[in-house]
Amino acid sequence: MALRMTIWRFSRGINNRFNPPWVHARPEPAEQQGSCGFSTLKASGYAGRLLNMEQRWKEFFADPSQWWDNRFTKKSSKHPDFKHKSTLEALWVDGWLNPCWVNERMVSMALGHIQSGDGLKSRARDCFCNGDKVSRLCQEGRLKEALHMVELMVQETTTTPIGAYLYLLKGCSKKKALAEGKQVHALIAQSVLDSNIFLANTLVHMYSKCGSVLDAHKVFSNMPQRNVYSWTAIISAYANSGQGEEAINLFQQMQRTGLAPDKVVFVVVLKACASLAALEQGKQLHSDIIKRGFQSDVIVGNTLVDMYAKCGCTDDARELFNNMSERNVVSWSAMIAGYAQNGLGKEALALYEHMKQEGVQPDNVTFVCVLSACAHSRLVDEGRCVFDSMRKDHGVTPDVVSWSAMIAGYAQNGLGKEALALYEQMKQEGVQPNNVTFVVLLKACASLAALEQGKQLHSDIIKRGFQSDVIVESTLVDMYAKCGCTEDARELFNNMSERNVVSWNAMIAGYAQNGLGKEALALYEQMKQEGVQPNNVTFVVLLKACASLAALEQGKQLHSDIIKRGFQSDVIVGSTLVDMYAKCGCIEDARELFNYMSERNVVSWSAMIAGYAQNGLGKEALALYEQMKQEGVQPNNVTFTCVLSACAHSRLVDEGRYVFDSMCKDHDVTPTKEHYACMVDLLARAGCWVDAELFTNKMPISHSVPLLVNSGFLTGYGPTQITAHQSLAVKQETTVS
Repeated sequence: MALRMTIWRFSRGINNRFNPPWVHARPEPAEQQGSCGFSTLKASGYAGRLLNMEQRWKEFFADPSQWWDNRFTKKSSKHPDFKHKSTLEALWVDGWLNPCWVNERMVSMALGHIQSGDGLKSRARDCFCNGDKVSRLCQEGRLKEALHMVELMVQETTTTPIGAYLYLLKGCSKKKALAEGKQVHALIAQSVLDSNIFLANTLVHMYSKCGSVLDAHKVFSNMPQRNVYSWTAIISAYANSGQGEEAINLFQQMQRTGLAPDKVVFVVVLKACASLAALEQGKQLHSDIIKRGFQSDVIVGNTLVDMYAKCGCTDDARELFNNMSERNVVSWSAMIAGYAQNGLGKEALALYEHMKQEGVQPDNVTFVCVLSACAHSRLVDEGRCVFDSMRKDHGVTPDVVSWSAMIAGYAQNGLGKEALALYEQMKQEGVQPNNVTFVVLLKACASLAALEQGKQLHSDIIKRGFQSDVIVESTLVDMYAKCGCTEDARELFNNMSERNVVSWNAMIAGYAQNGLGKEALALYEQMKQEGVQPNNVTFVVLLKACASLAALEQGKQLHSDIIKRGFQSDVIVGSTLVDMYAKCGCIEDARELFNYMSERNVVSWSAMIAGYAQNGLGKEALALYEQMKQEGVQPNNVTFTCVLSACAHSRLVDEGRYVFDSMCKDHDVTPTKEHYACMVDLLARAGCWVDAELFTNKMPISHSVPLLVNSGFLTGYGPTQITAHQSLAVKQETTVS
């Protein structure tokens, strides 16, 4: 008998939960448990299992949302009642190793205690059955039927259906069904579960997913007690809704309560910092992460890399990436995306090659990041090679996101025809376009003024059911307007099922781009009457319309509206105001506004320099250009066009030559055809025909390439584009006559 017991112990395990009851009926006396032999082993193993089980239950009660609740759905008593979503650890509500306080704690938290095993009561079986039905209905998206079933469960049984509530709330989150979610909340509020921290956390999450941050905050504010998961839920709600500042503030409040943040909270707040480009807060979080020992976690590390990259600190991001103790495909993709976001396409491609050499297999996300990097850096040919290698070299089938990224690469680099051709290939391979695909393609048609292709896309959009997508419809309006069909654009705009500020901006811009400034201003008045709030883009478009019309009074009225709505500190709006005043001949007002701008960038400086050029004040333009350099602002292509144009207007030959030569030598800016046109214009205006001819012959671009020649000097010719040699001939004829 003793031998049989010994064999049984080692073959089945003394702590097996399916052992017969008599195995543990007579525990050995305490004095015998410390002696020797098998008794000592049993004591050690038993104590360890008890401690392990107690810790497991503590983890469960700390946040039940991390565990699957299988009590309503399990088919057999052998299946666990709760299972951890990550570690897959199991718990049984009637497990013989459970601490004595477990059942009392479950009742206090309104989690119930459904008995498992052969002693299941009929009511418990009904709960299993009904819970399973609720779960299936929610998974199928039949929330109203599931809600009705839960209402019946509440009426017909004394058992609180917490599992059913959870299924419903998760279903509402998935379907973004706010109305049904509020009904579930009402049912919970009528029961004793209103103060349940677990359900409250799930409610906050549900409201967040349904886009109702205000309701999420109300639930959070009324919680009698909060744990780290409660704070994570509300911080995520604000961060995911684009309110990063409030998310950071809530995190700071959480820290003041004394709760220790976990790595999930850090990830959420780091993403908020990245969206705001809030580098200082991000650095502080990095310091806290190191203090709490989360720096080696790969997910936290990936999010830190992303944060530094989105704050423009690619060197810091790369150093962090290089020092990561563990890296996965997400890490590599995050760093590649960081290079792409900062216009460093070559660095992104080099890292992609390094990734392959390290034996890390890229996925679709990686390829999208690489393709985006190529698109932003005008490396379209390289991007196409990467795209073609996805299937051939890596066995990765391009999804719609990858196709859309490659199409966008063509479109953004002025290769609209190639973008449309790739779309046809995409359809032939059976890949279904999404709303992003159509937006990119419509922009390509707009840039090409390809009306027929745009109409065909419009037809495809209707066939595939995207005609009610507000972003797609707004882009359609923009496409028709840029193709010169303002009436078609307006008809589409009038018939839109939903219009937002982007839609209004598209139509206003359409009028402005087609020289219909009065119509643009009239539509702005209608926009205000309908209660739509303009944004900075609205004002930029309208100010450009006023500038083109030299409509100073309307421009001043817009300036007043800008101040009322708090956009006066927006650097883009301020720069466009400077441009408007200058083009309306109010150069002193433009300079005063420029001087008082709270923030100035290269666009602001270029706008003011252009204003001086347009008003024939070349010396003032050059003086401002020198001041710009002294303040450490790096000039760009547009700046040099404005400065050279100012020199041409004032016939400042030596100054113009110096600026042109300094482009490459001092500022690493390659001259474009606009810069060459300005130099030809400058030399011709000054009567330097021989120098102009020599300059034209040395140009690295073809003489047949059209060059933009200032129309103010070519009286009688109007705005035109002519070749370099034609420019010289016209200048000579004008001078002689």
